[in-house]
Amino acid sequence: MNGQMDQRAVLLALVGCGTVYVAFEHPSFGTALMVGVGVATLVHLLMRQR
Repeated sequence: MNGQMDQRAVLLALVGCGTVYVAFEHPSFGTALMVGVGVATLVHLLMRQR
């Protein structure tokens, strides 16, 4: 690795920071958002194994 971040890593970092900010400012919306992200991640991991 040459020390540069690829575009996917930058996008994931920005989305993660935005999600944490929304969850901090609006706890009820943040909880629903975290559940959705968790389910989407689980589905992604299950689909990748097959």
